Amino acid sequence: MLGLEIAMLSEPGGRARNEDACGHWHSGRHLFCVLADGAGGHGGGAFAARLAVQHLLDALAAQPPADAQALNQLIRQASREVREARVADTERADMHCTVVCLVLDFVEQRAWWAHAGDSRLYWFRRGRLLERTRDHSLVQMLLDAGLLEADQLRTHPRRSELRSALGTDDSVLEVEDSGTSRMVEPGDAFLLCTDGIWEHLEDDRLEAVLTRAASPREWLQALEAQVRTAVLDKPDHDNFTALAVWTAAVAERT
Repeated sequence: MLGLEIAMLSEPGGRARNEDACGHWHSGRHLFCVLADGAGGHGGGAFAARLAVQHLLDALAAQPPADAQALNQLIRQASREVREARVADTERADMHCTVVCLVLDFVEQRAWWAHAGDSRLYWFRRGRLLERTRDHSLVQMLLDAGLLEADQLRTHPRRSELRSALGTDDSVLEVEDSGTSRMVEPGDAFLLCTDGIWEHLEDDRLEAVLTRAASPREWLQALEAQVRTAVLDKPDHDNFTALAVWTAAVAERT
């Protein structure tokens, strides 16, 4: 069995409102983590992000998904909820959001995840990045096609254009999942975050900050400081949100 430590951070950055949302819930066997980044203007994105997070946490608690494919379907249901909650001629008329979800079975020590858009999941082992999600974005598509270099991804003028987000039609919605569940080792760390975090922090910077932190809360505080330093010349910088999960060994009861 795994022991868990969890920390969350969500800041408006240089914006008037925070359109990110995140949350977690656990049963006696599973931990569910959900993070969303809203868009749509005039507060509609904030509504979409909160709606997606609450819908997914409720659905996960009611019927824990048995695998990544079931989680994928729950995200597709959340997308329909966002679309159906739109109201013409209001701030909710064109709302949508990205999302990333993590399910961790801390009894069997397995994890699976799914996402849509450019909110990311990072998985670290022994302080090094083991795996992370791929964005559903224009710049990721250009990178995959060899039309963009990796170091241009964070500064490209169209870096915010998404290929997938909750609220889009079912026929074009892309949801990517982890496939099989993955074995988690004590000491592994997970980070779910919006682009307001990863746009300013390269993978090696995330690793470096992680190795110096004594707790997930300290890790997120250090990441917040790094982001604030990176955006000193960007007064209108984006909201930034992160959810960190650290695992540890728990002695079996006899």
